[in-house]
Order: sequence, then structure tokens, then C-alpha cells
Amino acid sequence: MNHRYKKGFQSFISFSLFTTFLTPYAVSATPPSTLDKTVNCEILVVGGGLSGVATAYEGLLAGRTVCLTEITDWLGGQISSQGTSALDERPTQKAKQFYSRGYLELRNRIERKYGKLNPGDCWVSDSCFLPHDAHDIMTQMLKDAEKKGKGKLQWFPNTVIKDLEISQDGKIINNAIAIQHQPAENKPPLNTNTLSQTIEDAYSYKNSSFLNKTIIRFLPKPEQNNLGKWYVVDASETGEIIALADVPYRLGIDARSYLEPSSSSTTNDPYCTQGFTYTFAMEATKEHQSLVMPPFYLQYAPYFSYELKRLANFDLVFTYRRIWSPQKGQLTNFNGVKFTAPTPGDISMQNWTWGNDYRPGTAADNLVYTRQQLENSGQLQPGGWQGGLRTETLRKAEEKAFSFFYWLYGGTTDSQLGDGVKKPQTNIRFLTGLDSPMGTVHGLSKYPYMREGRRIIGRPSWGQPDGFGIWEVDISRRNYNDEYYRKTLPANMYRNLKATVAGFEATSVIRGEIPPEKAIRRSRSTIYPDAVGIGHYAIDFHPCMAKSPVEAPGNKERAGERRGAGQSYPFQIALRAMIPQKIDNLLVGGKSIATSHIAAAAYRVHSFEWSSGAAAGTVASFALKQGIDPYQLIDDLPKQEPQLQNLRKLLEANGNPTAFPNTSIFNESWDDWR
Repeated sequence: MNHRYKKGFQSFISFSLFTTFLTPYAVSATPPSTLDKTVNCEILVVGGGLSGVATAYEGLLAGRTVCLTEITDWLGGQISSQGTSALDERPTQKAKQFYSRGYLELRNRIERKYGKLNPGDCWVSDSCFLPHDAHDIMTQMLKDAEKKGKGKLQWFPNTVIKDLEISQDGKIINNAIAIQHQPAENKPPLNTNTLSQTIEDAYSYKNSSFLNKTIIRFLPKPEQNNLGKWYVVDASETGEIIALADVPYRLGIDARSYLEPSSSSTTNDPYCTQGFTYTFAMEATKEHQSLVMPPFYLQYAPYFSYELKRLANFDLVFTYRRIWSPQKGQLTNFNGVKFTAPTPGDISMQNWTWGNDYRPGTAADNLVYTRQQLENSGQLQPGGWQGGLRTETLRKAEEKAFSFFYWLYGGTTDSQLGDGVKKPQTNIRFLTGLDSPMGTVHGLSKYPYMREGRRIIGRPSWGQPDGFGIWEVDISRRNYNDEYYRKTLPANMYRNLKATVAGFEATSVIRGEIPPEKAIRRSRSTIYPDAVGIGHYAIDFHPCMAKSPVEAPGNKERAGERRGAGQSYPFQIALRAMIPQKIDNLLVGGKSIATSHIAAAAYRVHSFEWSSGAAAGTVASFALKQGIDPYQLIDDLPKQEPQLQNLRKLLEANGNPTAFPNTSIFNESWDDWR
């Protein structure tokens, strides 16, 4: 397999070219006078990331008509358009191959594509590969599912949802209006400009000098001269549909409580979400490369760092997420980490916390707009939706990613480790072009890798009358006997915390029969009777920064944000976490399910996204067949729900696990899972 890409970054040498790539152009928000087409679906999936693809995959296998929209032109989200094509997996789950059937198929197809699972010979994962290949694999998987299940896929790349028509009682999404864009005549192809340049145009009904628009109305399929039932699945990266539909959701930090005891704040803070990242690919070269410093580099240079002394080695960083390695280099060891040294032609994808991560955390620079910010900007008005993101923050993140590459190439400063650590590395080049790994002329990923967006608040449930959610204490391995918790939490809060994680001793702790610090910590996650999927990953933080702008010299991470980080037990996806309040035909997959800020740091990786999407596709198909709404499967819990049990049996029979092996409240041996 021979991959040759443009030399890329060398052409980005003048201020005028940088300005061209990063300056948005003006657009109009004029509403459409007519619709260009109407499309009927049984399941409308918004977002073509891993969760959205998994939803479509299961829907097609069930014989459903599935409409799938995506803002970019690639399927796969994290592993394609966002560039993070290095599978995040835990050792035990990986060893047991205990995943959803579609995720297993994805891994198998990656291995068949390259003849091995890890063509990049990276050391962060057992599988690192090229993003553009991931899109091709996803495309073929959906075609095969369509043929096998006799379903129908209607795929709408370069498409965003602009408006929803909701019934007068507020319970049903009747239809959705979308905008699909394509290049205007004699204009550059898509993926020439960065997202910050094009996103406002993409959400505008009116044709612009760069983009022509097709206005589409999505509707349920007709049924006996009437519109039948359908389900809308929000599988977007930031929870766009839950914001547009205005259902209750959380954003950012949750207030400290016995459910979220490691929270860094006593109050909610919607502005501090996890950092997001524009990834890029770079190639190791035999020859020295001659680059010119970007005009904005010095603005961002004070931020960059190898972060830790044990990571302060360029070859180690290069190979960490190396996605292509045609020639195996010499085995190398740095501070106990073994890897094969880079050789010319190797390609590395960069996703580095103190590099191209962009981590805003204030009301002046947060990326994902809060409900109040959306209302103030008119985005909740009819025709006003613009995607719910701050364009300026996207632009600065793009500049920072370009600057990080230059730091890797020529930088000599290190914000965390001081002088003398960072040395220039001039035998690398930045890969650009429509045929490059990221598939863009500018070389950055088509969409940033999003770690956290809006998270729904589920419907009131027993034990959670204010709305269901999955919290820190539901998954964390922490025993909470640390002095910090005993001294920081009020006595009653600490007692409730210890009772919550005490297992069979909970009642005795609440009654005061056992002191909280003497209670034995259960060694498992919370078990849900309505579990429809699984996941396992560490609670992994890329915290927001304390001040604005992110790159300000001396800026630090928000204090206390990493306190909740650490190992988790294998966990489940509760159906209640996927059902929003108010709207009955809306399901939520991916990162927007009902988790807390800390739990979301584990519920965000590749296999989880797939499992949640597989659940969404199966639930929607099951509900259509049974003539019910998903909330009816869980509204009588904790009483027996026969239809819920039938759904779970269907998921298991289809190869989509809802529980890990030997899952039981009586099983206390979950410490073996790594």
C-alpha cells in the first residue's frame, strides 16, 4: 500500500494564505421560500459518527428505512472526520473481545484492510490506522447491512438540521428541515476551507458565493394515507437536536454532591467542558524540511509542552498515535516505554493535551453554547439555529493546532517542564490535500474531536426524582476514604456518599449503625435493570483552563478538575439515560446520554459510542414493531417490565451485550477487570 501526500505545511508560508484559510466569510440567514425535496424515514439519525453509524447499522439489519445526516462528508466521526483513528480500549474487554457485533466487525475489517490490526505500530492502542480508510470501511459496512437486512439507507453527507416542527403538545417531532450543501459553481471543492470558515454558511438557508444549498424536509413514512410513527436519534457530537428541541440537559461541571463527590465546584458551571481537538497528520522525512513560522505562532507558543518528563521525547510522542508505518524501525525504550523508532514515511496523528487540545472554560470563550447563550443569540428562534457553537473558538483552535505542529518542528520552549527540554525536530512535514489522511486541503481534521457536549437529563425515576442520570459514584473505583472527602463534604453528604457505594451495608450506614468510614466499598459499578449496552474506560480528563484565553502565558487547568479522574469498573448504558424529557419520539446516543460531567469522561470512547448507537437503532426498530414509545419500556420501573425484558433479549441475541459476564449484585469480583 503506497500513500503519497502533498508537502502541505510548506505552502502555508505567507500571512495572506493563513488569513485565507482561517477567515470566515459572510453569509445570510434568510429562510427558504420553497423546499427542494421531501424524504421519508422510519429512523432519522442526526450525526454520522460511530454512534450514528451503529444506529443506522442496526436499523438496516432490522429492515428499516434509515436517513442518516452528517455535517461532514465522512462516516465514522472519531475514527474518520475527527481524525482520532486510534481505538481507546481496556485490556480485559479487549482480551475477551466483549463488544457489540458491529464494533467487532469494524475491528475485523480494519485488520483485513491492512493485513494487521495496527498498521501504524502505535503504542497507545492495539489499532491505529488512517482516517480516510475508516470512512471507506464504515460505508461498506452500512451497504452490507442494508443488503443483509433488506433495509434502506438514505445517506446525506454535508447536511445539517436547521429546524424542527414539534407537535402542539410538545411530545412529538413531526418533521425536520435540513440543509445540504455543495460547492458553488467554479468554487473550490468542499474541505478546502476550515470548519470555522464554513460552519455559519452551512447553517444558512441561502446560497452563498461558496456554497449552494438543497433544502430537505424529513418526514415519517406514510402509512395508510397517514404519516406513520418514526424516531429521531440525536447522535451528533454536541447534542444539537436536544438543544434545538429544547429538552432539559446539562453542560459542563455538575455541582458537588454525594453522587458527584469529586466535582471541582460547589455549583454548576456550564462553561467548563472537556477540551476539544483538531487533529492533524504529519510524516517523518529523511530530508530536513524548511518551514516558515505561522504569523500567529507566538500567541500560542507559551502553552505547548511535553507535559511530563517521562513523555519528553519527540520519537515517543510521534509514535504514540502513529497511524501508518510501512517500515518497522529499531526497538527503542524511553523511561520504560517501548516503541519502534520512526522511519521516513511513517505518519503520526497528533492529539496532545498540552498541544492541539483547545480547552476554554469561561463564558467568554466556551465552545458549546449554553441554553441561555443560545436564547440570547436568537438560535432558539424559528430559523435561528446556527449549530450552537462559538465560531471564534473554533477558529482559535485551528490556529493553535497549526501552531502546535510548528512547535513540534521548531519550538524550543516548554510551558510545564522549562527550558532545555524541547529541541527542534526538522525532519517532519504537515500532510495536506484531499487525498491526505485527514482529507482536507488545509490538513486539519474535518471536525474537531469532541470529548463532551450537552448531556440530557433523563425522566424522573425512582431514586432520582429530578431526572435520571449516571454519576461518578456509579462507575468509579475510588473508595472515598481519602481525607479530602471526609473533610470537604458535609457530614450528611459524606454519609450518603458512603451509603451509595456500600453495597449491602447501605441501610446500616444510613441508620448510623456503621460509621461511614468503616463501610466496605462495593467492587462493581451500578447495575441497571434497563441496561441496553456496555462500556469500559478510565475516567479520563482533558480539563478546561482557568482563564481566558486558553493560551495566556501561565494559564493553568481548572483547579480540582482532575480529582475525579481514575479507573472505573465496567459499566452499563441504561435505557433511561437515552430517553429525554418532554419528547417521546427522540432517542439520544453517543456522548449526549444522561451522564454527569465526571462519568462522561469515561462514557465517550469508541466502543461505548458504538454500543449506545446499537442500542438506539435496536430500540427504535423494536418500538416501531411493537407500536410503543421507548419511555413505555421503563415507566413502571422498578416493577417488572415484560417488554423491556424482550428488548434486552433481542439485543443479546443480536450480539449486542447489555451486561458484562457474571454481572450480578452478588458478584464482588469486578476488580479483575482492567
